[in-house]
Amino acid sequence: MDDAEIYGADAPLIDLAEFPSWILFEDVDLLVINKPGWVVCHPSKNGPLSSLVGAAREYTKLDMLHLVSRLDRETSGIVILGKTKPTSRKMQISFEQRMVNKTYLTILHGEMKGTLEVSKPLGPDPASPVAVKQHIVKDFSGQKAQTTFIPLITRNGYTFARAQPHTGRKHQIRAHALYSRHGVVGDKLYGADETLYLEFCEQGWTPRLAAALPMQRQALHAWRVEFLSETLPTYIAPLPKDFRDFLRDKVGVSDEELQQHLETLERPRN
Repeated sequence: MDDAEIYGADAPLIDLAEFPSWILFEDVDLLVINKPGWVVCHPSKNGPLSSLVGAAREYTKLDMLHLVSRLDRETSGIVILGKTKPTSRKMQISFEQRMVNKTYLTILHGEMKGTLEVSKPLGPDPASPVAVKQHIVKDFSGQKAQTTFIPLITRNGYTFARAQPHTGRKHQIRAHALYSRHGVVGDKLYGADETLYLEFCEQGWTPRLAAALPMQRQALHAWRVEFLSETLPTYIAPLPKDFRDFLRDKVGVSDEELQQHLETLERPRN
């Protein structure tokens, strides 16, 4: 399938034959998916194969699945779906009580000099024509938000970084990255021109987007979900091909160097 078709205004239908290759873990209670960056989580008007939940229902033959965690369409990585209410609720409570460490990998514009802590409240941006856009709020109406950015590789005007959200606000990593002047590569909404997002929603991938964005989707990947409860596991989602290709071709990171960094990240932290 052509990349322009994948990143159209409407995502293409999911091929059920491909769906099993996205599964990181499955048992009678859970389905853990490494979601591609072109897949929407929630069911849409275009039928069951137009969304991750719909395709998962078709795959499992279950009438009901519970989204324990979710991601924006263009963010790849770990999505957890519960097959049973007790397990789903147990995991949802862990997220609500902040008993989960979430680690994202991202590619940022500019070369970040060192670890960056952003602790700025977020809320809807009234000046934006995009209703879902968030921004830094300077009064008491904002929700507390905190993100740590840790550079792993800085090269060729980019930073490959680990992003650790300590709170769970909408678009938190992307909004904080923009505030830090190290916006996420390929971000149509939190970049230099938010009208690119509107154009994408209406027309899909266009020549103007291709000229303005170095990557077709935002370079953000939900890489690791670690439950702090001893009874719940840790999941890791391998980086997708488009992410690896950009690191190799634009940032100059060899497959061997990338693998070394990922192996270091996977080691248990004391």
